[in-house]
Amino acid sequence: MSSYNDSSLKQFCEQVLESMGMNELNRRVLADSLVRANLEGVDSHGLSRLAIYTKRFRDGRMNMNPDVGFERRSASVLAVDGDNGLGHIVSYRALVEGIEMAKNSGMAAISVKNSNHFGTASYFCQLACEHNMACIAFTNSPPGVAPWGGKSSFFGTNPIAFGFPTGNNQPVIVDLSTSIVARGKIILAAKQGTEIPDGWAIDENGLPTTDPKEALRGSVLPLGGAKGSALALAVEILTGVISGAAFGPHVKNMYDENESGGSNIGHFFILMDIEKFLNLESYFTSINELLQEMKEVPAVPGVNEIRYPGERRKRSRDKGIQEGISLSGSVEAELRMLGELHGVKFPRPIAVEEVGIAPSN
Repeated sequence: MSSYNDSSLKQFCEQVLESMGMNELNRRVLADSLVRANLEGVDSHGLSRLAIYTKRFRDGRMNMNPDVGFERRSASVLAVDGDNGLGHIVSYRALVEGIEMAKNSGMAAISVKNSNHFGTASYFCQLACEHNMACIAFTNSPPGVAPWGGKSSFFGTNPIAFGFPTGNNQPVIVDLSTSIVARGKIILAAKQGTEIPDGWAIDENGLPTTDPKEALRGSVLPLGGAKGSALALAVEILTGVISGAAFGPHVKNMYDENESGGSNIGHFFILMDIEKFLNLESYFTSINELLQEMKEVPAVPGVNEIRYPGERRKRSRDKGIQEGISLSGSVEAELRMLGELHGVKFPRPIAVEEVGIAPSN
């Protein structure tokens, strides 16, 4: 498995998108989101998605330069029409607009319709934290999760994410799907030809399976049984019903070659300007006291450190920037083919001596 410099992978990604006609802001946002996912160890939402995104741009099923529409319904309510754009781009534009609203009114609720897959929800929470905003992010997705007790897919993985700034460039980031695992991890396992753990999914007959291809034909299981199914329903109402997007089985799957048009995925964001609730200095003191006291709880045997959500991501990102991003053979081959298709040279791997790691014997 080869490692690559994050900046060279971003440049490759941007050059591919530029060759297709994507504008500068959009390609910068998309490349940053994809490479950050790899840096943070969320490979299922990183560069492994670039090939399908570009394919959908080429066949006209997604708009690479959407004319995103904004309608301010009140001082704190923003309705966004994504014009069938990729969710990373649509959501970034929505957050930029919403942050300005939240600075004025203290809060902003943002509904988004007519969008597509938006990558990691954490990306948008991190963006909000850079502006000392707390953020809650939701999105629906194509059906892949059976409701509790059912054997057919109905809900998407419907993730929920929270972001809270800490004042030290290491925010609290909670990012979880309402399924037991993100479906992207099963897609990646199918691409790599590896099994998935028992308990992740059922096949189309409702029986447990460790075969990712059978799992994709069947359903992912909800997180925590009935509780995860209930959360998935709540996300569906926020992102599909209230946003005016598609919901449940009506959300299209970008991987389905028999579909046409965009997915009409919905997103929902809640932004809170912390300074409107509490003096920032007091807030930072309190949240860091909370986190430090939590980390000082005696650990169970075998656990060296209690971490708060977001610490692993930050450490993984720092390590990746220092040592490079590892790509699986299948993803690397796919990206090389994509580069050849668009006349863009794929970057060379990082040499061992470039990261100061001694070669193994």
